[in-house]
Amino acid sequence: MTTARAARFAAAYALLRSAADVADHWVQTDHQARTKGQHDHHEGQSSAAGRRACAAHVATYTATQAAALIAGPRLLGVRLRPGPVAAALALSAVTHYVADRREPLRRLADATGSGPFYRLTDFGMNGAYALDQAFHHAFETCAALIASA
Repeated sequence: MTTARAARFAAAYALLRSAADVADHWVQTDHQARTKGQHDHHEGQSSAAGRRACAAHVATYTATQAAALIAGPRLLGVRLRPGPVAAALALSAVTHYVADRREPLRRLADATGSGPFYRLTDFGMNGAYALDQAFHHAFETCAALIASA
């Protein structure tokens, strides 16, 4: 990796990560957060409501990351090419949707032996949230590698 690519990667990762936190914790609506993981009838909501809420959240999440990847590099004097940025945003969006539907991430945790941690809600910790964030961070790293190409 060249020094220029390393700089592009560092910028893309920092921008993706910070935009993700803003999108997940400030932009996402309460309704989206409460509904996006629903699969069966739950409190009068259907799995279709869960899919719609998750899709709406991912749309604003991706728009927030896109804004960061457009404005940030200009301010930093770093050039990211549109094609790799679009591919990075697509990877981030798809993997974010999968994780935020909750059931796939729970199944992955169970399959890897992390199911008990996934269900942990004690000791000031929420295992499902921690694994969700780790999943997002891993794919944002992959997205930053793509964006920096």
